[in-house]
Amino acid sequence: MNKVRTRFAPSPTGYMHIGNLRTALFAYLIAKGNGGDFILRIEDTDRERYVEGATQVIYDTLREVGLNWDEGPDIGGPVGPYIQSERMGMFKDYALELVEKGEAYYCFCDKERLEEVRAIQEASGIMPMYDRHCRDLPKEEIEKKLAEGVPYVIRQKMPKEGEVVFHDELYGDIVTPCEVLDDQILIKTDGMPTYNFANVVDDHLMGITHVVRGNEYLSSAPKYALLYKAFGWEEPVYIHVEHIMKDKQHKLSKRDGDASFQDLMKKGYLKEAVINYIALLGWAPKGEEEIFTLDELIEEFDISGISKSPAIFDPAKLKAINAKYIKNLTPDEFYSYAEPKIREAVKREDVDLKYVASLLQARTELFTDIPEMVDFIDALPDYDASLYTHKKSKTNSVIALDSLKSVLLVLESLNDWTTDGIHEALFKLIEQKGCKNAIILYPLRVAVSGKAFTPGGAIEISFLLGKEESLARVRKGIELLEEEAE
Repeated sequence: MNKVRTRFAPSPTGYMHIGNLRTALFAYLIAKGNGGDFILRIEDTDRERYVEGATQVIYDTLREVGLNWDEGPDIGGPVGPYIQSERMGMFKDYALELVEKGEAYYCFCDKERLEEVRAIQEASGIMPMYDRHCRDLPKEEIEKKLAEGVPYVIRQKMPKEGEVVFHDELYGDIVTPCEVLDDQILIKTDGMPTYNFANVVDDHLMGITHVVRGNEYLSSAPKYALLYKAFGWEEPVYIHVEHIMKDKQHKLSKRDGDASFQDLMKKGYLKEAVINYIALLGWAPKGEEEIFTLDELIEEFDISGISKSPAIFDPAKLKAINAKYIKNLTPDEFYSYAEPKIREAVKREDVDLKYVASLLQARTELFTDIPEMVDFIDALPDYDASLYTHKKSKTNSVIALDSLKSVLLVLESLNDWTTDGIHEALFKLIEQKGCKNAIILYPLRVAVSGKAFTPGGAIEISFLLGKEESLARVRKGIELLEEEAE
């Protein structure tokens, strides 16, 4: 068998869309899982949509997530160039080869005639397609028009009868009647190839064995099959994947403001978590496990696990996966990510930021959430006394006031201001009162933070803030509750 060769062939039209990144990932996994090569090809011939700097974004994104290519524009290879605009000279020769074989023909119809034909077809309820006016022009007439410099395109000569059978790994054999196939343009009037034609020629010349692409191209599949047949080339294995949706009705789309890979990075996701989640969009592993490194994905991934149903992008699941990756970081790794975010909110120089990070790691889902989680450290935020009422902790304003007064007496006399010292003193108080832990600890947490949920509990936060600051905040909590009681 030939060595497996896959390709990712994006257009440099902006940021890396999640759907594009998934296509790249699936192609990469198929190649690497079979000991093959992953090729990067830049299809930059759509100059109207071309965005300056977008090619570098493609390079940077793929490298950042570990999808390193074996051949490509920046590293070269045996079948380059790997930028489509640099390959333009060859395509017309291949189209002319098809003309010689009788598989394609010159079409001299101008825009006005084509629009007139289309209007008549639409008015008659006929599916618009080229009426093949130039398909059987006499050789002498063709040569005359060419000599006169009449503008032309080169069209593929589709069979008028019979069926085209196209095989896809997910959808199986797809049968299309030839009568519905339009004689598609291969070479435009400016001598440039159409996307479909260039794609087939490039894939063949680069030895691509497996093509992963969106299922919006399924309708073009019979035309691809006929091109391969016309040239006498072996078709690659095709895998047409379903769309990624943001809900049951709408596709995920950067144009509609949906997240790109770059957006997810800015929101505080780990790249490893994003790649892991994207792999699960439209693919199911054989077992129950869903957390995979890239190397594990290479081992686990199989085309048979790709779904024919659309995948819905679930931000909650992505966040949950991200949280698992964050929890698995070493303390030093977590601190390297978290420290800049902690510093956004914490300006006090006497605060041990590594200790703050140790409290945060188990509770962090996104790094961008960190500033809001620790903004109470520098200054106690304004909060309402109703925060002391908590159903699960079975506290209310009256209970909280009594608890804080007892806590204040205990902590004022405490000399061992360590987590162990604070813990021992508070749990001694809990034992004396014969109450649940939350009756004492929840009101203290609210008093020292002004929040119901915090990184670390009441003991850790009290230690972090220091004795003087903690006592001042407890007194303020007592004052707030006493005002509430009046």
